[in-house]
Amino acid sequence: MQLQNYACGRWHTGRDRGVGMRDAASGEIVGNASSTGLDFAAMLSHARDVGGPALRALTFHERAALLKAVAKRLAELKEEFYSLSFRTGATRNDSAIDIEGGIGTVFAFAGKGSRELPNSRVYLDGAVEGLSKGGTFVGQHIYVSREGAAVHINAFNFPVWGMLEKFAPAILAGVPVIVKPATVTAYLAELVVRRIVESGLLPEGALQLVCGSLGDLFEHLNCQDTVSFTGSADTAGRLRVHPTLIRHAVRFVAETDSLNSSILAADAKPGTPEFDLFIKEVVREMTVKAGQKCTAIRRVLVPADRAASVTSALVAALSEVKVGNPENATVGMGPLVNAQQRKSVEGGIQSLSKEARTAYQSAKFMPVDADPQAGAFVPPTLFQVSDASKSPLVNELEVFGPVATVVPYRTKQDSFAIAQRGGGSPHRSAPT
Repeated sequence: MQLQNYACGRWHTGRDRGVGMRDAASGEIVGNASSTGLDFAAMLSHARDVGGPALRALTFHERAALLKAVAKRLAELKEEFYSLSFRTGATRNDSAIDIEGGIGTVFAFAGKGSRELPNSRVYLDGAVEGLSKGGTFVGQHIYVSREGAAVHINAFNFPVWGMLEKFAPAILAGVPVIVKPATVTAYLAELVVRRIVESGLLPEGALQLVCGSLGDLFEHLNCQDTVSFTGSADTAGRLRVHPTLIRHAVRFVAETDSLNSSILAADAKPGTPEFDLFIKEVVREMTVKAGQKCTAIRRVLVPADRAASVTSALVAALSEVKVGNPENATVGMGPLVNAQQRKSVEGGIQSLSKEARTAYQSAKFMPVDADPQAGAFVPPTLFQVSDASKSPLVNELEVFGPVATVVPYRTKQDSFAIAQRGGGSPHRSAPT
């Protein structure tokens, strides 16, 4: 399959074979992504000159109605999306977060637009205010649609939800969208975009897609445009200092890495509902999407006198998780997204093992209904440290996979201090 890129109201096929995208479980080629031949300046012009005016001609309520119609159409097609989502390594439950969550988000913005915004093209922010003693000078603040394009650069782990959560508010605001999904799972985002375009529900130019490189698109941005990026802090750092963004004051929004922690309170003891829920949630966060979530729990902070019992409970629960082919209904965790990600996660595990004790990792790992060599499978791995201050890497390295570390704390203040050491954007073992 040769992926096509929707731009300027037409489908363009890359001339070269582009970047091969593989099935996460089997390693088979799903498609090739390429943006060769796309005119990025024309894409932006099409968005600004065709898509933008068409959207701005509609009221908030009319745009909300469009979003509701799009969400309904996507809901009708969700089984098609589920079928392809397996190839990203996602189980049915993983895909539900991505697909159902994404469609639900579009419905939510449609509802907010119709209930909370006026049936107008302008949003009034406060009443008219007098600015002179005689009342000859007054002012009122209003919101109107920006006259540029919203460029959305998305991460690989949620190709549907990650795209739709940005798409919906932009369309509601009357701003046309150019979507650039992460290449490794671009085939799923492409299918969703293709179905939206085929529905004919949106005005021409309201939604465009780039699979592969963004080429020279940044060179053509202006002050009316917005770039929204989701991915690694390293990539965000490079993009935000692009000369064009600085020269033209282009809005740049970044959602980047995080090294999250979950703290077990001192009064949550073994046998209590709180303790059991804590264990369940840590295991769930480690294994959903094979741990490839920016919200996944990486550091499990527990009272020092409970570190052994928490570790034992987590090991017992993790040993019950079946890893394998995501299409197999008995499987609880699928593979990582590709071989490169597996290599990076394995490297991160090796690095952490120098500072932490391995509490759990299947010694004879064999994925269910899958070839362990062909797929990007990594077993859940649990580490344990005795003193967070002597294991700095635990608070600095985010292994973007099914990996977590049990970290003891002595006091409530100590737990807060350890949590804060994770910072906002630590080094990640693999880019998004």
